[in-house]
Amino acid sequence: MKTRKLGQGLEVSEIGLGCMGMSFSYGEAKDVKLMTELIHKAVDLGITFFDTAEMYGPYINEELVGPALKPFRNKVVIATKFGFDIQDGESVGLNSRPEHIREVAEASLKRLQVDAIDLFYQHRVDPQVPIEDVAGTIKDLIKEGKVKHFGLSEAGVDIIRRAHAEQPVTALQSEYSLFWREPEEQILPVLEELGIGFVTFSPLGRGFLTGKIDTTTTFSQNDFRTTLPRFSKENIKRNIVLVDLIKQFAREKNCEPSQIALAWILAQKPWIVPIPGTTKVNRLEENVGAASVSLSQEDLRKIDEAINKVKIAGERYSPVNQKMINR
Repeated sequence: MKTRKLGQGLEVSEIGLGCMGMSFSYGEAKDVKLMTELIHKAVDLGITFFDTAEMYGPYINEELVGPALKPFRNKVVIATKFGFDIQDGESVGLNSRPEHIREVAEASLKRLQVDAIDLFYQHRVDPQVPIEDVAGTIKDLIKEGKVKHFGLSEAGVDIIRRAHAEQPVTALQSEYSLFWREPEEQILPVLEELGIGFVTFSPLGRGFLTGKIDTTTTFSQNDFRTTLPRFSKENIKRNIVLVDLIKQFAREKNCEPSQIALAWILAQKPWIVPIPGTTKVNRLEENVGAASVSLSQEDLRKIDEAINKVKIAGERYSPVNQKMINR
């Protein structure tokens, strides 16, 4: 697999692996042995970029990812996150106070079994803590050798600029896909201007763009898609036209819909890296295969022309989660 450079020269595989779903948000936590084997398979396929967070579980995803990648430590980049106040195994709000960031860093270092955190994101912007204080704390952790790179997640333009002025930001992580293109308006231009990489989570629209979800699909009670307006049966019925279009392009390219969705992201900018998540080896192989799908400028023009006619129904988050997005 080819590599791409995020900001500050951080080089990673052009497709990464989001590990959240192995432990959190999409039903019950999966078997650790099977997920360890999946992570090892990802390394075999050329993936060098793995994404986790203390919040995923909480904690158990880091406890999975760290030991699983320990044999490959000099070959891979592990990104994790801080920014939530976790008490008794539950998030009780945001917390990016400098002393808390340090506590999380020390705990994540132990769980990941590493000497330094490769990429440390602020998981969500904390309106109670000036971003300069957050960036300054990461700057100190970098000087101390405990963190290598600073990242932001779901941050808006003003926060990105202010953080970057205090401590250069290596990557912004936010949602971006054919299902959610809002970052094109303001976020992508400022990232390009400042030389910041873009790590896109949910590049397959939380599974929707694979073509495997329709109005008959049922989600388990602890699958957080049950809380998302876009995944109501009514909105799935409206949005399925988007998937039908992607399937049409996939047939023309003799590939899977998911591969069109990922190849489209890769074709946008050379500093964008999608991190699709999966718990299945065949889906992992399918996602990696997207790197071999070539989309010409004419292909991209046709896709954009078709997709731009589709009006997506439903917000991407519930009102509670939407409040944590900084724009």
